[in-house]
Amino acid sequence: MDSGISIGEGVLWVLAWFGVMLFYTLLDVAVWRKAASRHARLLNLISVALCMGGFLLLLKTKDHFQLDMAYGITPQGIILAAGCAAALYFLLDRFLDPIFEGMLPGSEERYQETLRHLSKAPVISFIQVCILAPFMEEILMRGFLLGGLSANYGKVTALVLSSAVFALLHFNMVQTLSTLICGVVLGLIYLRTGSVVCCITAHAGYNMISYFTMISPIVKKS
Repeated sequence: MDSGISIGEGVLWVLAWFGVMLFYTLLDVAVWRKAASRHARLLNLISVALCMGGFLLLLKTKDHFQLDMAYGITPQGIILAAGCAAALYFLLDRFLDPIFEGMLPGSEERYQETLRHLSKAPVISFIQVCILAPFMEEILMRGFLLGGLSANYGKVTALVLSSAVFALLHFNMVQTLSTLICGVVLGLIYLRTGSVVCCITAHAGYNMISYFTMISPIVKKS
């Protein structure tokens, strides 16, 4: 685990990841979709996975950051994570998101456009949204940022800051509001269990439930 990071250091690492996200997004738009449109989504998935792997290797070079994936895993923690995944779905997707959508129709339309894009390659989208993204985000946001900030600023401040940064990385306003709540819940799981794997389980589980309930109807219509 990290012995402590400053807010500035944490922000710099998150900005570095933002830069990596911009890189593989531009690569997809400027290269894969134009030069290899038939296999663009697969090539993009490979690019995303390679960028994530490279960034995690770079993150491991940070002094004193030792991420033990086996640390804190217990049956109780996994059950807690699964329960939180289901609870997040009902709280956010079924209750709060419809309220946010009514308040922010422009953001909702952009979000629906994202869903339509994902539905065009459901298997590849599933891997990216439900496996790769939770894995990367939980290591960075909970294992590195929340864990590192907690050592220097206390759990409450670290939870608030890491959740806010996690939400802002999702850009769309409807998603950002929901993701802020999601970030708090995932942060509490990490503080309770000390396990990044439990956070990944909860995050991936929630994404899977949302993915199948939102994407499946679009795929069936197409």
